[in-house]
Amino acid sequence: MKLIFERSRQGLRCATLRPVEVSTYGLKKEYLRKDLKLPEVAEVDLARHYTELSRNAFGVDSGFYPLGSCTMKYNPKLNEEVAALPGFTKIHPLQDEESVQGCLHLMADLSGDLMELTGMDGMTLQPCAGAHGEFTGLMLIAAYHESRKDKKRTKILVPDTAHGTNPASAVMAGFEVVNIPSNAEKGVDLDALRAAVGDDTAALMLTNPTTLGLFEKNIEEISKIVHDAGGLLYYDGANLNAIMGVVRPGDMGFDVIHLNLHKTFSTPHGGGGPGSGPVGCKEKLVQFLPNPSVIKDKKGNYQFECSKKSIGKVSSFYGNFAVMVKAFAYIKTLGGDGIKESAEHAVLNANYMKAKLQDIYPTDTNRYCMHEFVIDIQKLKNETGVSAKDIAKAMIDRGMHPPTMYFPHIPGVIDEALMIEPTETESKQTLDDAVAVLRELYELAFKDPKYLQEAPHNMAIGRPDEVAAARKPIVRFEGEY
Repeated sequence: MKLIFERSRQGLRCATLRPVEVSTYGLKKEYLRKDLKLPEVAEVDLARHYTELSRNAFGVDSGFYPLGSCTMKYNPKLNEEVAALPGFTKIHPLQDEESVQGCLHLMADLSGDLMELTGMDGMTLQPCAGAHGEFTGLMLIAAYHESRKDKKRTKILVPDTAHGTNPASAVMAGFEVVNIPSNAEKGVDLDALRAAVGDDTAALMLTNPTTLGLFEKNIEEISKIVHDAGGLLYYDGANLNAIMGVVRPGDMGFDVIHLNLHKTFSTPHGGGGPGSGPVGCKEKLVQFLPNPSVIKDKKGNYQFECSKKSIGKVSSFYGNFAVMVKAFAYIKTLGGDGIKESAEHAVLNANYMKAKLQDIYPTDTNRYCMHEFVIDIQKLKNETGVSAKDIAKAMIDRGMHPPTMYFPHIPGVIDEALMIEPTETESKQTLDDAVAVLRELYELAFKDPKYLQEAPHNMAIGRPDEVAAARKPIVRFEGEY
């Protein structure tokens, strides 16, 4: 398609501005652009341009989007409408507390709901994304050990199936990362964990269910091993969709947790934002939470409160407020029973698809999965030359977004991985259609592997140089117009 700059024709306008009827203010020359090149188009061309752009963008409203570990689920439009109410959108973060009591009330109630769902004693809504939440949680852990004069605790233990942001966040927070391998059941290897913990262990970062979509059944033993060594247990909330309302991380022994409101609690995400990564913690860490927190005083009014031992602010103001509103609406609409049912449907849908595919697409274990599962394409690749990437690219031609490719990558265990997360919002008909496509592609791999290796065939762009696109992106128009 043509860029808006390529549609430009001199003299075309979207609107006619009235002549200036007031005196103009002359800015100093050093503040003025010497040249401002904007495309000149008619209104109809502008409308068609953005309509065409929207048609080229695939989202969960367009079709099935089984992106594993990212929870690209359909989110109720009601929550968008609530977040757009003038009382929420026409406020300013610097207003007096008395003038935004409704907003502070919402933040306090949302914090309380999230604490109840996770089994935590304190909560901050400031972090603006999951990785931001990870960093904040790790800063709480560092502050806790420092307050105890326990300066030897410099190491963060991270399982080999962890999200890539876990070790990255730990390094950014000033810790050394120690990898913990998986056992035969793809859980944390307890012997390796016992060998790794010590008086230098600050914490273990863990996702439960794990990135492989499996519930860590040894979680109580893991918690005991880490706590007996004086470390803390950090919960990556990326996979909370599978257990919310069913079991709480705080009851498993976790001390710190981050949540993804943009995955679990109804804010559509992707394309860079917006996100929200609240962090919760047990009582012994509450005093270190970012300032300020919202509290309710004895008169029933809401106000900000600061702790002298806080790690400080981690956001310019108080977080992405509109995202909080959507999460609040989602929780209040579903209620406790609805939240639990949502988790149960996520697990049911994943196990349904897994069962329908496992005769031809083997999974990493024979256990029931939680909200997502990983299929291994290695055997198919050995027999046909068709890779996980080829299957994923061919799915695009059939109106579906590909699953997550090559993650988690465990050399020698899972090399050709596709991680599928159907989410709780998809119908049985959609899942059956997706299963039919994946079975068709499997058969096609034996009949015409070259067709799959050259897919997609029906898109404007086939297979771009992905390394060049990531490292040398072209993000501005440099031609003539």
